[in-house]
Amino acid sequence: MFTTSPHPTLRGYRSAAQLQVIVMRAELAALIERHTGCDGVHQTAIPRLMFARASCSQPPVHSVFEPAFFVLAQGSKRVLLGDEVYLYDSNRYLIVAQNLPVSGQVIDASPEAPYLGLRLDFAVKDIAALALNMTLGAAPSPHAAGSLQRGLCTGELSTTLLEPVLRLVRLLDTPEDVPALAPLICRELLYRLLKLPEGWRMAQMAIVDSHSQRIAQAIGVLTQRFDQPLRVEDLADEIHMSVSSLHQHFKAVTAMTPLQFQKQLRLQEARRIMLGEQVDAATAGHRVGYESQSQFNREYSRFFGAPPVRDVKRLRELQMGGR
Repeated sequence: MFTTSPHPTLRGYRSAAQLQVIVMRAELAALIERHTGCDGVHQTAIPRLMFARASCSQPPVHSVFEPAFFVLAQGSKRVLLGDEVYLYDSNRYLIVAQNLPVSGQVIDASPEAPYLGLRLDFAVKDIAALALNMTLGAAPSPHAAGSLQRGLCTGELSTTLLEPVLRLVRLLDTPEDVPALAPLICRELLYRLLKLPEGWRMAQMAIVDSHSQRIAQAIGVLTQRFDQPLRVEDLADEIHMSVSSLHQHFKAVTAMTPLQFQKQLRLQEARRIMLGEQVDAATAGHRVGYESQSQFNREYSRFFGAPPVRDVKRLRELQMGGR
């Protein structure tokens, strides 16, 4: 049985638009609940569209987010990028404009009112094709505070965004319409996102020779070669930036230095290897590029809060408990 999140009485809202958001959000929650039914992440019949459901709060989950749009119909979540914390719920969306290693944690969920959300991924080529023909808001100055240039942001959810989201999700009830209509609605939704005040965050990574596009290249290099030794000078040469400019713009977008970014990728992949392939910590650490086992154990413990053996044992127990 599904219930909507607690909210003030409708009489307390000041506009018809706010009332409409509540109605649309309730319909979205009902649709996600019907198409999931159990906790977990669920791939839908629509390419790049996924649903998530959780009936209780959860420990942090570390992953690498690709460019995507996140909407919660019910519940709330905490996302960590480096040392920065972002909160979003059924009133706020989340946009990720770069490939970023983040930590996400469901913080508001119960069996009576489960966490219900969706994620829609976007291809860089689709962003570029649409953005190049649009007039977008100006990005902050390169000298603006780093937080203004982040590749991740939240904003207030509106009927303008919820309306195409609902039309997209409703297509799951008429699967024969998905091939023809889903790409059109996804393009419309991407257009709406690019028109937001924060839309430049997605557009910048697709514009040739922009700082964000070069940082996207650097992120791509690090993602593909995270297990190899990193010389920041070589990375800067490869993407045609000075070392100082690379550090400045990379940290502005990701809240991390390239070396910190690489470390998070290595540790997340090592954890995945130990969980999925059931190998020991020494093997996993070596496979992701660590030459020193003690350094791997030390950095793993600092990042995940427990040594590799204890952390993986806890995660396996959680997985077994969820079955």
